[in-house]
Amino acid sequence: MAVPSNKIYADNNLHMPPVYAIDMQPKSAGMASDGQPQSTATAVPVPPGYVPPAMMPVPQRPPGCPPGLEYLTQIDQLLVKQKVELAEVVFGWETNNKYDISNSVGQQVFYAAEKTDCCTRQCCGPLRPFVMHIQDNYGQEVITLTRPLNCGSCCCPCCLQELEVQCPPGNPIGYVIQDWHPYLPKYTIQNEQKEPVLKIVGPFCSCKCCSDVNFEVKSLDETAMVGTISKQWTGFLREAYTDADNFGIKFPMDLDVKIKAVMLGACFLIDFMFFEHSK
Repeated sequence: MAVPSNKIYADNNLHMPPVYAIDMQPKSAGMASDGQPQSTATAVPVPPGYVPPAMMPVPQRPPGCPPGLEYLTQIDQLLVKQKVELAEVVFGWETNNKYDISNSVGQQVFYAAEKTDCCTRQCCGPLRPFVMHIQDNYGQEVITLTRPLNCGSCCCPCCLQELEVQCPPGNPIGYVIQDWHPYLPKYTIQNEQKEPVLKIVGPFCSCKCCSDVNFEVKSLDETAMVGTISKQWTGFLREAYTDADNFGIKFPMDLDVKIKAVMLGACFLIDFMFFEHSK
Protein backbone atom coordinates (compact mmCIF):
# COMPACT_ATOMS: atom_id res chain seq x y z
CA MET A 1 0.00 0.00 0.00
CA ALA A 2 1.47 3.35 -1.02
CA VAL A 3 2.14 6.00 1.58
CA PRO A 4 -0.07 9.06 1.04
CA SER A 5 1.48 12.33 -0.02
CA ASN A 6 1.69 15.40 2.20
CA LYS A 7 -1.31 16.81 0.35
CA ILE A 8 -3.48 13.94 1.52
CA TYR A 9 -2.32 14.47 5.10
CA ALA A 10 -3.27 18.13 4.85
CA ASP A 11 -6.70 17.28 3.46
CA ASN A 12 -7.36 15.01 6.43
CA ASN A 13 -6.20 17.66 8.91
CA LEU A 14 -3.45 15.41 10.25
CA HIS A 15 -0.32 16.94 11.72
CA MET A 16 2.98 16.41 9.97
CA PRO A 17 5.22 13.65 11.34
CA PRO A 18 7.76 14.82 13.94
CA VAL A 19 11.43 13.89 13.99
CA TYR A 20 11.95 10.75 16.08
CA ALA A 21 14.87 9.69 18.19
CA ILE A 22 13.75 6.07 17.86
CA ASP A 23 13.35 3.86 14.80
CA MET A 24 9.95 2.34 15.38
CA GLN A 25 8.65 0.57 12.32
CA PRO A 26 9.65 -0.10 8.70
CA LYS A 27 8.39 2.29 6.05
CA SER A 28 7.98 1.72 2.33
CA ALA A 29 8.58 4.07 -0.58
CA GLY A 30 5.67 6.44 -1.12
CA MET A 31 4.27 8.54 -3.94
CA ALA A 32 5.37 12.02 -4.89
CA SER A 33 2.86 14.88 -5.09
CA ASP A 34 2.64 14.46 -8.87
CA GLY A 35 1.53 10.84 -8.49
CA GLN A 36 4.90 9.35 -9.52
CA PRO A 37 6.86 6.94 -7.29
CA GLN A 38 9.48 8.54 -5.09
CA SER A 39 13.12 8.01 -5.99
CA THR A 40 14.63 4.95 -4.36
CA ALA A 41 17.49 7.19 -3.24
CA THR A 42 15.17 8.94 -0.76
CA ALA A 43 13.04 5.94 0.22
CA VAL A 44 13.70 4.11 3.48
CA PRO A 45 15.06 0.62 2.61
CA VAL A 46 12.81 -2.34 3.37
CA PRO A 47 14.31 -5.70 4.46
CA PRO A 48 14.23 -8.43 1.77
CA GLY A 49 11.10 -10.52 1.98
CA TYR A 50 9.25 -7.96 4.14
CA VAL A 51 5.49 -8.14 3.61
CA PRO A 52 3.63 -5.12 4.99
CA PRO A 53 0.62 -5.98 7.14
CA ALA A 54 -2.92 -5.20 6.05
CA MET A 55 -3.60 -1.68 7.28
CA MET A 56 -6.86 -0.20 8.44
CA PRO A 57 -8.06 2.54 6.04
CA VAL A 58 -7.94 6.05 7.47
CA PRO A 59 -11.47 7.13 8.46
CA GLN A 60 -12.75 10.68 8.18
CA ARG A 61 -11.88 12.57 11.36
CA PRO A 62 -15.03 13.91 13.07
CA PRO A 63 -15.06 17.38 14.66
CA GLY A 64 -13.41 17.47 18.08
CA CYS A 65 -11.50 14.22 17.55
CA PRO A 66 -7.75 14.52 18.25
CA PRO A 67 -5.58 13.76 15.19
CA GLY A 68 -4.88 10.04 14.95
CA LEU A 69 -7.81 8.89 17.08
CA GLU A 70 -10.21 8.82 14.13
CA TYR A 71 -9.23 5.14 13.80
CA LEU A 72 -10.92 4.46 17.13
CA THR A 73 -14.26 5.96 16.08
CA GLN A 74 -15.17 2.91 13.99
CA ILE A 75 -14.01 0.01 16.18
CA ASP A 76 -15.10 -1.59 19.46
CA GLN A 77 -12.12 -3.91 19.89
CA LEU A 78 -8.32 -3.73 19.75
CA LEU A 79 -5.83 -6.60 19.68
CA VAL A 80 -2.41 -5.85 21.17
CA LYS A 81 0.40 -8.28 20.32
CA GLN A 82 3.82 -7.87 21.88
CA LYS A 83 6.74 -8.79 19.64
CA VAL A 84 9.06 -11.59 20.77
CA GLU A 85 12.63 -10.32 21.22
CA LEU A 86 15.37 -12.91 20.62
CA ALA A 87 17.74 -11.31 23.14
CA GLU A 88 15.17 -11.76 25.89
CA VAL A 89 14.52 -15.40 25.00
CA VAL A 90 18.19 -16.42 24.70
CA PHE A 91 19.98 -14.20 27.21
CA GLY A 92 17.18 -12.93 29.47
CA TRP A 93 18.31 -9.40 28.62
CA GLU A 94 15.42 -6.95 28.98
CA THR A 95 14.82 -4.93 25.80
CA ASN A 96 12.43 -2.15 24.83
CA ASN A 97 8.95 -3.58 24.31
CA LYS A 98 7.27 -3.31 20.91
CA TYR A 99 3.65 -4.02 20.06
CA ASP A 100 1.45 -4.37 16.99
CA ILE A 101 -2.08 -3.03 17.54
CA SER A 102 -4.82 -4.23 15.19
CA ASN A 103 -8.59 -4.26 14.90
CA SER A 104 -10.86 -7.30 15.16
CA VAL A 105 -10.32 -8.30 11.50
CA GLY A 106 -6.53 -8.19 11.74
CA GLN A 107 -5.89 -4.83 10.09
CA GLN A 108 -3.03 -2.93 11.72
CA VAL A 109 -4.15 0.27 13.43
CA PHE A 110 -1.13 1.40 15.46
CA TYR A 111 2.41 0.41 16.30
CA ALA A 112 3.80 0.99 19.81
CA ALA A 113 7.42 1.12 20.95
CA GLU A 114 8.84 1.70 24.42
CA LYS A 115 11.76 4.08 24.85
CA THR A 116 13.74 3.40 28.02
CA ASP A 117 17.49 3.39 28.59
CA CYS A 118 19.26 0.07 29.11
CA CYS A 119 20.29 0.73 32.72
CA THR A 120 16.72 1.54 33.76
CA ARG A 121 15.35 -1.61 32.11
CA GLN A 122 17.86 -3.93 33.80
CA CYS A 123 17.77 -2.28 37.24
CA CYS A 124 14.06 -1.51 37.60
CA GLY A 125 12.58 -4.39 35.61
CA PRO A 126 8.78 -4.22 35.22
CA LEU A 127 8.61 -1.31 37.71
CA ARG A 128 10.60 0.89 35.34
CA PRO A 129 9.35 4.27 34.20
CA PHE A 130 8.86 4.49 30.46
CA VAL A 131 7.69 6.55 27.53
CA MET A 132 5.62 4.62 25.00
CA HIS A 133 5.38 6.07 21.49
CA ILE A 134 2.34 4.99 19.47
CA GLN A 135 2.40 5.64 15.73
CA ASP A 136 -0.17 5.23 12.99
CA ASN A 137 0.54 3.19 9.87
CA TYR A 138 2.34 6.10 8.20
CA GLY A 139 4.87 6.77 10.94
CA GLN A 140 3.12 9.70 12.61
CA GLU A 141 3.19 9.63 16.40
CA VAL A 142 -0.42 10.00 17.53
CA ILE A 143 -0.31 8.92 21.19
CA THR A 144 2.38 9.18 23.86
CA LEU A 145 2.20 7.28 27.16
CA THR A 146 4.34 8.29 30.14
CA ARG A 147 4.75 6.27 33.32
CA PRO A 148 6.76 7.73 36.22
CA LEU A 149 8.77 5.63 38.68
CA ASN A 150 6.44 4.80 41.57
CA CYS A 151 6.14 2.13 44.23
CA GLY A 152 4.69 -1.25 43.24
CA SER A 153 3.58 -2.40 46.68
CA CYS A 154 0.03 -2.28 48.02
CA CYS A 155 1.57 -1.59 51.45
CA CYS A 156 2.54 1.90 50.26
CA PRO A 157 -0.73 3.60 49.20
CA CYS A 158 0.84 7.05 48.91
CA CYS A 159 2.86 6.33 45.78
CA LEU A 160 0.90 3.95 43.55
CA GLN A 161 1.19 3.44 39.81
CA GLU A 162 -0.11 5.96 37.27
CA LEU A 163 0.02 6.60 33.54
CA GLU A 164 -0.54 9.76 31.50
CA VAL A 165 -2.00 9.54 27.99
CA GLN A 166 -1.20 12.35 25.54
CA CYS A 167 -2.79 12.95 22.14
CA PRO A 168 -1.32 14.64 20.25
CA PRO A 169 2.03 14.26 22.07
CA GLY A 170 2.33 16.90 24.76
CA ASN A 171 -1.45 17.30 25.19
CA PRO A 172 -2.84 15.15 28.06
CA ILE A 173 -6.24 13.59 27.34
CA GLY A 174 -6.52 11.19 30.28
CA TYR A 175 -4.91 9.26 33.08
CA VAL A 176 -4.85 5.76 34.58
CA ILE A 177 -4.48 5.85 38.37
CA GLN A 178 -3.99 2.77 40.54
CA ASP A 179 -6.39 2.58 43.50
CA TRP A 180 -5.22 1.13 46.79
CA HIS A 181 -6.77 -2.26 47.61
CA PRO A 182 -5.39 -5.00 49.87
CA TYR A 183 -5.73 -7.83 47.35
CA LEU A 184 -7.43 -6.72 44.10
CA PRO A 185 -5.81 -4.75 41.25
CA LYS A 186 -8.00 -1.68 40.80
CA TYR A 187 -7.61 1.46 38.71
CA THR A 188 -9.49 4.66 37.93
CA ILE A 189 -9.66 6.02 34.39
CA GLN A 190 -9.68 9.82 34.43
CA ASN A 191 -10.35 12.37 31.69
CA GLU A 192 -8.13 15.35 30.83
CA GLN A 193 -9.51 17.31 33.81
CA LYS A 194 -8.53 14.37 36.09
CA GLU A 195 -12.20 13.62 36.73
CA PRO A 196 -13.02 9.92 37.32
CA VAL A 197 -14.81 8.31 34.37
CA LEU A 198 -14.49 4.52 34.69
CA LYS A 199 -13.10 1.84 36.98
CA ILE A 200 -10.94 -1.19 36.18
CA VAL A 201 -11.12 -4.22 38.46
CA GLY A 202 -8.77 -7.17 38.02
CA PRO A 203 -8.85 -10.71 39.40
CA PHE A 204 -7.42 -11.79 42.75
CA CYS A 205 -4.87 -13.97 40.95
CA SER A 206 -3.41 -12.95 37.59
CA CYS A 207 -1.66 -16.31 37.08
CA LYS A 208 -4.01 -18.64 35.20
CA CYS A 209 -3.05 -21.64 33.12
CA CYS A 210 -4.77 -22.30 29.77
CA SER A 211 -7.23 -19.42 30.15
CA ASP A 212 -7.47 -15.68 29.65
CA VAL A 213 -7.03 -13.20 32.52
CA ASN A 214 -9.79 -10.58 32.44
CA PHE A 215 -9.65 -7.07 33.87
CA GLU A 216 -13.20 -5.70 33.89
CA VAL A 217 -13.90 -2.09 32.94
CA LYS A 218 -16.89 -0.85 34.93
CA SER A 219 -18.92 2.23 35.72
CA LEU A 220 -17.79 4.38 38.63
CA ASP A 221 -20.15 2.61 41.05
CA GLU A 222 -18.87 -0.74 39.69
CA THR A 223 -22.39 -1.99 38.98
CA ALA A 224 -22.34 -1.91 35.15
CA MET A 225 -19.84 -3.63 32.84
CA VAL A 226 -18.47 -1.30 30.16
CA GLY A 227 -15.67 -3.37 28.62
CA THR A 228 -12.73 -5.65 29.29
CA ILE A 229 -8.94 -5.76 29.03
CA SER A 230 -7.98 -9.41 28.63
CA LYS A 231 -4.55 -10.98 28.74
CA GLN A 232 -4.91 -13.85 26.28
CA TRP A 233 -3.43 -17.31 26.80
CA THR A 234 -0.74 -17.84 24.13
CA GLY A 235 0.32 -21.45 24.76
CA PHE A 236 2.70 -23.27 27.08
CA LEU A 237 5.95 -22.56 25.22
CA ARG A 238 5.40 -18.85 24.74
CA GLU A 239 4.11 -18.39 28.28
CA ALA A 240 7.05 -20.32 29.74
CA TYR A 241 9.95 -18.82 27.81
CA THR A 242 8.96 -15.26 26.91
CA ASP A 243 7.15 -12.30 28.43
CA ALA A 244 5.63 -11.35 25.06
CA ASP A 245 1.90 -11.22 25.71
CA ASN A 246 -1.27 -10.73 23.70
CA PHE A 247 -4.16 -8.60 24.91
CA GLY A 248 -7.70 -7.94 23.77
CA ILE A 249 -9.47 -4.67 24.60
CA LYS A 250 -13.23 -4.34 24.22
CA PHE A 251 -15.24 -1.14 24.64
CA PRO A 252 -18.55 0.31 23.39
CA MET A 253 -18.47 1.63 19.83
CA ASP A 254 -19.85 5.01 20.98
CA LEU A 255 -17.40 5.47 23.86
CA ASP A 256 -15.44 8.74 23.74
CA VAL A 257 -12.34 8.13 21.59
CA LYS A 258 -10.18 9.80 24.24
CA ILE A 259 -11.33 7.26 26.82
CA LYS A 260 -10.70 4.46 24.31
CA ALA A 261 -7.12 5.72 24.02
CA VAL A 262 -6.80 5.80 27.82
CA MET A 263 -8.04 2.19 27.97
CA LEU A 264 -5.27 1.31 25.50
CA GLY A 265 -2.80 2.98 27.84
CA ALA A 266 -4.23 1.01 30.77
CA CYS A 267 -3.50 -2.19 28.85
CA PHE A 268 0.21 -1.37 28.73
CA LEU A 269 0.31 -0.45 32.42
CA ILE A 270 -1.38 -3.75 33.32
CA ASP A 271 1.09 -5.65 31.12
CA PHE A 272 4.09 -4.15 32.90
CA MET A 273 2.64 -4.59 36.39
CA PHE A 274 1.44 -8.20 36.12
CA PHE A 275 2.89 -9.94 33.08
CA GLU A 276 6.26 -8.34 32.30
CA HIS A 277 8.34 -10.75 34.36
CA SER A 278 11.49 -12.70 33.61
CA LYS A 279 11.10 -16.27 32.42
